[in-house]
Amino acid sequence: MKLRKTILALALALPLGALAENQDDLIAKYTTLSGSKQNATSLVSGLRDGKEVTLKKGETTETFTPPTGTMGYGNIDNALALASASLEKKGITNPTPAQLEAAVMEILRMRADGKGWGQIADAKGFKLGEVKRAGGAERVARAERPNRPERPEKPERPERPERPEKPHKPR
Repeated sequence: MKLRKTILALALALPLGALAENQDDLIAKYTTLSGSKQNATSLVSGLRDGKEVTLKKGETTETFTPPTGTMGYGNIDNALALASASLEKKGITNPTPAQLEAAVMEILRMRADGKGWGQIADAKGFKLGEVKRAGGAERVARAERPNRPERPEKPERPERPERPEKPHKPR
């Protein structure tokens, strides 16, 4: 019993943010979307701190400041996952800095206006859980996966013979 209380106390002492992804995980996850590790770092840290984000590709540079203020890692992941899904829906798999800024800012403005992540996903034509479960290429791979082969039918069990009734014991 004492061990249970200790484990419960430790679990309650952990901050909820510890359950969310960390900055390095998010940078790695969104490097392809943003076009470079530098852009992904700017996106994640800018959203986290509520500061200016700079996206570069060649000679093109786009900057913006998130209207949401500071964000936790879970919220950053939601925003970028929805922006990515929104771009993919338009057929954009390698967005320019301007396209990425537009997609991210559209999501962030909705969030700053007080909409929840589910409402934002619905407005964009998605289900948040589906967007979060499957990212980019994974979503396509799952949709194109062939059906599993059917399982062979199990043979029917023969009927059991009836059990004889128990004799009644006198008391």
